[in-house]
Amino acid sequence: MNYKIKKFSELTTKELYEILKVRVEVFVVEQNCIYQDLDSKDEVSFHVFLEDNSEIIAYLRVLPKGISYPETSIGRVLTKNPYRKKGLSKEIVQKAIDFIIDTLEEKEIKISAQAYLQKFYESFGFKSTSDIYLEDGIEHIEMLYQK
Repeated sequence: MNYKIKKFSELTTKELYEILKVRVEVFVVEQNCIYQDLDSKDEVSFHVFLEDNSEIIAYLRVLPKGISYPETSIGRVLTKNPYRKKGLSKEIVQKAIDFIIDTLEEKEIKISAQAYLQKFYESFGFKSTSDIYLEDGIEHIEMLYQK
């Protein structure tokens, strides 16, 4: 298994296809949520993903500050169903935090997390900054990480 961090322009056509495929699989089909996944933010994001035999099994994107929030952000965090409960979500989120702090040299990360994952993100040091709200019919909460 191999983690990769790439800008949009560095993704191969196959990687981009696999990223979009797994995002639709998890967020649209599995969560039964109809929403516009292709939001033009991918082109300015860093894509962090874990491959196993050329299959993307965990993914997230890092959005530079000023795109979704004034702070740098993490979004579209997922682990493919057969690979869950193996610590991969913790690994990939930590990789993203390290990349943001060490490479991008940013000190704050803002996220819109699904509310049921609040404790998961708190384990990294994120703190709630909003009440729970509905986004695409799913309860979310804004959270902030500060180094």
